[in-house]
Amino acid sequence: MSNNQVLGFAPALGWNSWNTFTWDINEQLIRDVADVFVSEGYLAAGYEYIVIDDCWSLKERDANGNLVADPEKFPSGMKALSDYIHSKGLKFGMYSCVGTHTCAGYPGSFEHEFQDAALFAEWGVDYLKYDYCFKPRHISGELLYKRMSLALKNCGRDILFSACNWGPTMYTIGFGNRVLICTALPVISVTIGIQ
Repeated sequence: MSNNQVLGFAPALGWNSWNTFTWDINEQLIRDVADVFVSEGYLAAGYEYIVIDDCWSLKERDANGNLVADPEKFPSGMKALSDYIHSKGLKFGMYSCVGTHTCAGYPGSFEHEFQDAALFAEWGVDYLKYDYCFKPRHISGELLYKRMSLALKNCGRDILFSACNWGPTMYTIGFGNRVLICTALPVISVTIGIQ
């Protein structure tokens, strides 16, 4: 895709793990949702994104400063999960945050924007939900959204940027060609066998 094209011109339709499962997520659940999206016709109806929300990582970055998927929840790793989702014809979404921590207390992307964007690209991420928790007071949210937007534009992969902006200062300015402002994926109910 060229920089002159708009990513996300049509509404991003899909499923996000948070409202149903909050922190109780794992690889098998996400695979099951992807399977249901195909078998029950959601993909054919235009619902293409499977987005893992907060609580997917370990509580600490590794020695190199990288985010690490929780190996108990995601034993095959995020790249393998992304490959599985893509093999179904779906797109893979992840979650991060402008702050030092995510809303649930996991590592946020503050001062790691370019590193995290490169990692998301390596994993095959197509959509980033970017939340607004634990934002340092000394820096504007607008600047932090622009910083991640720039990181995504330079990561080598087209990643739709969904800026979750609910904080005390709300921004309605554009961040280039890869942003949704104040949006969430439309809610659909997916029934899968959970034991």
